[in-house]
Amino acid sequence: MRIEDYALVGDTQSAALIGIDGSIDWLCLPRFDSPSCFTRLLGDEHNGFWRLAAAGRDRATRRAYVEDSLVLATRWETSTGTARVIDFMPVRSGNPDLVRIVEGLSGTVEMTTEIRIRFDYGRIVPWVRRANGHLHAIGGPDSVWIHSPVPLCGGDYRHEATFTVTAGQRLPFVFTWHPSHQPQPQAIDPLAELGPTVQTWQDWAAGCGYRGPWREAVVRSLITLKALTYSPTGGIVAAPTTSLPEHLGGVRNWDYRYCWLRDASMTLDALLRAGYVEEADAWRVWLLRAIAGRPEDHQVIYGVAGERRLPETTLDWLSGYEGSRPVRIGNGAAGQFQLDIYGQVANALYRARKQGMPPDDYTWSLLVKGAVFLEHNWDRPDEGLWEVRGPRRHFVHSKIMAWLAMDRVTRGAAELGRTGPFDRWSALRDRIHAQVCDKGYDPERNTFTQSYGSRELDAALLQIPIVGFLPPDDPRVIGTVEAIERELMTDGFVLRYPLAEDNPVDGLPGGEGAFLACSFWLAEARAMIGRHDDAVELFERLIALTNDVGLLAEEYDPQTGRQLGNFPQAFSHVHLIRTAQALSGARTAAPPAPAVARTRTRAR
Repeated sequence: MRIEDYALVGDTQSAALIGIDGSIDWLCLPRFDSPSCFTRLLGDEHNGFWRLAAAGRDRATRRAYVEDSLVLATRWETSTGTARVIDFMPVRSGNPDLVRIVEGLSGTVEMTTEIRIRFDYGRIVPWVRRANGHLHAIGGPDSVWIHSPVPLCGGDYRHEATFTVTAGQRLPFVFTWHPSHQPQPQAIDPLAELGPTVQTWQDWAAGCGYRGPWREAVVRSLITLKALTYSPTGGIVAAPTTSLPEHLGGVRNWDYRYCWLRDASMTLDALLRAGYVEEADAWRVWLLRAIAGRPEDHQVIYGVAGERRLPETTLDWLSGYEGSRPVRIGNGAAGQFQLDIYGQVANALYRARKQGMPPDDYTWSLLVKGAVFLEHNWDRPDEGLWEVRGPRRHFVHSKIMAWLAMDRVTRGAAELGRTGPFDRWSALRDRIHAQVCDKGYDPERNTFTQSYGSRELDAALLQIPIVGFLPPDDPRVIGTVEAIERELMTDGFVLRYPLAEDNPVDGLPGGEGAFLACSFWLAEARAMIGRHDDAVELFERLIALTNDVGLLAEEYDPQTGRQLGNFPQAFSHVHLIRTAQALSGARTAAPPAPAVARTRTRAR
């Protein structure tokens, strides 16, 4: 399957990827960052999967989410009839469940199912036995129960069945995980769970305050962000996958199942603009817990519960997606120094207060401590926004974000009547601004550059008018936008920065696709400099890249017409939302009160 051939289902604690062929090829339980029990996505069939499809058919006829939900309906049409498979994960109150319901719509359809459970990222073949008419798989700390309405025949370390479904029949399968040391959990009623699960998602989506022309794409992106939120803590993962490549066959394969301060800060703003104050506040509380401590110890990345130790290792038994190795878990960027996170966090909290989130002394104390740290460290080189694995540099975007942090703290102090060394910090803010305009700007080409003294460009420079570093009508802003269009665009999409053997900025071999967030930035920047029609044209071309169920990966390769990178990617969907809001001039509207509560519990 291509990356864009997958759809997502989840319960806001974990998620599964389901291919257009009806196969679940990726599922980590019980958390987003837990070891996977289906891993064919990064290996082969021996690493675990669960396929449920019409016999003899490689691809479904079509599929779609049940309107404004995360419940997936896949349609299979054959010469003898039509069937539908409904996939979802009910809202969790105890152990996670994955439900697959086969429905007969017309005639008779022969269906097949095959399941191979492999714990620990496809490495451990579990011991499987039959108990109480069901399958029980156990291996180390993991245990799974499979409740099947048809007999499953075992052999060659797999279980399979062929069965028929007729019009009006509904055959439910349930896959339930629990810790192996605990007793068998009480089984759910899968048919009874379907309606409430759909309703829960639809009620949540009804709270969207965006009323602009791209509402369908915005709502789907918001649902995706909600699905990537770890509900027990409020943390938002960058993606539910690891090691989907930025270049097919290459080494740019990273684990994104963690919470980036940068990504989550931008998500906070998008959620608030769309009317989701509850989710934004949950993220703010997560943030305050995660970064509590000394500012010099702030990390770029945290685990979903705020964990700081995320050691990067490789899984050598996996062949990688289309041969893209190594397969990595953990992320070494957690130990990098990236100046921009201080500006991103300060800006997110500033905008949250401006949009109605009440201020508090604890949040303000953390912001002040961050400003004290920046006062003594803003002029250090860093790894930058793109987490380069080459030498540290004085990245222009990083300095702009340091300026942004000082600007938001001094503005906030004036607006809230706080006391402190804000005259000194205001002067520092102006000094950073002057230095960037002096050392980060190339007057011959009328453009800002990637780092001090370099000639390379960087798509992150498109943030200059967006964050207010310079006004949109400044000739240097217009020149930078035009330079990026000349030098960083490929087939109408934007690269992050030049990749060439003589430009070792990121310390990695090989190329990558066009980074989708960068293209969204260009659309917003075009609108800000007065090129609204150009902005809309690019934005609608980007929306057209979403797959059949509205999802985006991290990157897009215009040469092959394929999505690349981890999937679905929160950063891409955040900027789809933000750009739609910017282009339509939408602001938070008072959403209609949901008909029922957004969350619910059930007895186990």
